Amino acid sequence: MIKVYLILSGILFIIGVVGLFIWRKHILLALILLELLLLATNFNLIMFSVQLDDIVGQIYNIIVLTVGAGETAIGIAILIVYYRLRGAISADSIKVLKG
Repeated sequence: MIKVYLILSGILFIIGVVGLFIWRKHILLALILLELLLLATNFNLIMFSVQLDDIVGQIYNIIVLTVGAGETAIGIAILIVYYRLRGAISADSIKVLKG
């Protein structure tokens, strides 16, 4: 039964990685795909935690979810401010910030 969940987690991870390579110009979509990668990792942590009857995987899951939520909140806040200043959030327009 756990094999089905691990295959699902692998599929989610592959979708996230392939999506990052395909849509790297769209920053908001890249943030969403990064969250999908974290979701796949968390899914693996939970499944192995259940299989091994250990709570450590679930604790790591909570830590990863907290870091992912903070990363997304800060990233979206930066994108909103940048959109208000420049009027666009594509990766081509953000290259101006390199200096």
